[in-house]
Amino acid sequence: MKESYFDGGILDYIGYSILVAIIFGHTLGIATPWAVCMMQNWETKHTVVDGQHLYFDGTGAQLFGYWIKWFLLTIITFGIYGFWLKIKMEQWNVKHIHHV
Repeated sequence: MKESYFDGGILDYIGYSILVAIIFGHTLGIATPWAVCMMQNWETKHTVVDGQHLYFDGTGAQLFGYWIKWFLLTIITFGIYGFWLKIKMEQWNVKHIHHV
């Protein structure tokens, strides 16, 4: 079995985090799915499992519809659906992560 590791650097992480904050702030949250995908892509690109790099093929456009649905369900259920959001987001992420 080969080694698994994460090779992302702190400066890249800080740069991406600042960019995500700017995207979120300037669009009042509308572009959050694109920012989330950008961060997930960076994280996945720097992850190696059993010696194989991973890649993320999700896009903000693909996530946007789910994001709206999840947002509305959270409002309709007075926040109760929010408990499922972490699970739903993780399911969506994993669905879009593949070995190179």
